[in-house]
Amino acid sequence: MASSSSGLTFKLHPLVIVNISDHHTRVKSQSQPPTANGGDATSASSSSPALSSPRVFGCVIGVQRGRTVEIFNSFELLYDPSNHSLDRTFLEKKQELYKKVFPNFYILGWYSTGADAEESDMHIHKALMDINESPVYVLLNPLINHAQKDLPVNIYESELHVIDGIPQLIFVRSSYTIETVEAERISVDHVAHLKPSDGGSAATQLAAHLTGIHSAIKMLNSRIRVLHHYLIAMQKGEIPYENSLLRQVSSLLRRLPAIESEKFQDDFLMEYNDTLLISYLAMFTDCSSTMNDVVDKINIAYDRHSRRGGRTAFI
Repeated sequence: MASSSSGLTFKLHPLVIVNISDHHTRVKSQSQPPTANGGDATSASSSSPALSSPRVFGCVIGVQRGRTVEIFNSFELLYDPSNHSLDRTFLEKKQELYKKVFPNFYILGWYSTGADAEESDMHIHKALMDINESPVYVLLNPLINHAQKDLPVNIYESELHVIDGIPQLIFVRSSYTIETVEAERISVDHVAHLKPSDGGSAATQLAAHLTGIHSAIKMLNSRIRVLHHYLIAMQKGEIPYENSLLRQVSSLLRRLPAIESEKFQDDFLMEYNDTLLISYLAMFTDCSSTMNDVVDKINIAYDRHSRRGGRTAFI
């Protein structure tokens, strides 16, 4: 498939990917009810790709500033497979509701699931051109490929190409970057640390957590190494100087001395001491609770003994 030549920069937020994935998971679970013999329909329908991977549809919303398109959110849409169209009444109602809450957001295009763009997708794409003259198409591939390292998400634009002397609209693939805000980073981190549904043990969760930290440090180390080799090659004159990259590296390096400042050391020691104090208080509280339990047991034992032998309680 051809690549886009529009020059637009696309920024995709994780919330969109989570929404599409959640939409697909719910529709798939609803379309595969438990079988009569008590098993699930996943194994029974494994031979039918259409049943095992139902397609879902929706709209993506966001803002466009100049040549930068930022996709913030999405919402589901009703789809009529008989005529390959979306419910426009439902779409207009959802658009009106979102306008009241997010007045700066506009419908940028639509989303679906599948391995690749299909011919019928162009009918939906053209139907949305009266809302956005150049809509984008976000396609999520729900099939798991463990060998693939990139996200299974593609963004398509439509371009007019002349094929066999006839002008036709075709889908062209566009590149994108993942853009996050603080709230999304917290949410994604929370989802990543959810307890497994199979009731995994604490050791399993700890191993998964440490594996994630190790992978993050390993990726950071590899990127720093690539940047270091790049700067060495630039210093030797093997590659031309890129002032924008040098400014970003300089800005990053200027943050490092702040870690060795006196204020940082004072704040770090204060937080460290507070953490130790809380740990000590928790330990003392636990010890006091244990001692109270022991004293209660001794009092009960001596009270019973005093009733039989006439001796007084120990405490």
